[in-house]
Amino acid sequence: MNTQMNNSLFMAYATQKGGVGKTTFTVLTASYLHYVKGFNVLVVDCDYPQHSIERMREREIETVSSDPQLKAFAWKQFSEIDKKAYTILKASAESAEEIVKEFLNETNEIIDVVLFDIPGTVNTSGMYKLLSILDVFLVPISADRVVLESSLNFAKAISEMIKKIPKKKLYLFWNMVDKREKTELYDVYSKGIISNRRKPLQICLYGTKVNK
Repeated sequence: MNTQMNNSLFMAYATQKGGVGKTTFTVLTASYLHYVKGFNVLVVDCDYPQHSIERMREREIETVSSDPQLKAFAWKQFSEIDKKAYTILKASAESAEEIVKEFLNETNEIIDVVLFDIPGTVNTSGMYKLLSILDVFLVPISADRVVLESSLNFAKAISEMIKKIPKKKLYLFWNMVDKREKTELYDVYSKGIISNRRKPLQICLYGTKVNK
């Protein structure tokens, strides 16, 4: 692998449960890191065949191009930050590594973070290959029993896969938090998750990390 492949941080919001905001988190994180924090970000849309992020970008371009006011706003924004929009590549789980490697070999830009929007099921062809190249796994969890069990089983599988690779990190964070529910409920869940994990994890609750 070239220097870019070794130095870029590969990360993904990973879960086998659909509808938990994986694609939304990917777009928000990419935008925040690229436009606000100044990192150079590459997004790889591996959610074949719908490629939601790529389609979203196409709709945005079409909308902005047809509206003079939005076009002026976009020009002002990109002029002020002196950056182009982050690149989005389409790939499958099977082809993602090769497509990213080819892009990083050809670009003159230093890519700091590569964000993958991965398929919603671990049974997708090439998923193990894709997961094996990631440095950071971000697993959203919610207090819903079905979602929580599914997410924890997925996290357990990832934890087993990376336990012998110390540089890889796995983080769980609460999503879809219902403010009407008692904070103690999430505390109980967090403590239960931590106590049943052999590998150290980080649980994020309301922006606060619980490290064990």
